Amino acid sequence: MMPLGTAEVAKIAHLARLAIREEEVPDYARNLSAILELVEQMNAVDTTGVTPMAHPLDMVQRLRADEISESNQREHFQAIAPRVDAGLYLVPKVIE
Repeated sequence: MMPLGTAEVAKIAHLARLAIREEEVPDYARNLSAILELVEQMNAVDTTGVTPMAHPLDMVQRLRADEISESNQREHFQAIAPRVDAGLYLVPKVIE
């Protein structure tokens, strides 16, 4: 793979809607080229027979118990709401 040139970096910055100064372009070109080289090296690795993992460590996620921690205060909140109809909060229309 050839290193990225200044024109390519400027095009990438434009597509990403990033404003970069002219003096920063060589640094961006070098860093982006290094990233693309790393991706190219990773793509070259034979992963046949390797099971995809969601996490590199073989661990189980600790989750808290799914328990109700607050009481139902719907009636209270709807009583102080500006506008309610059939149990729904009414809000001003914002999209035509």
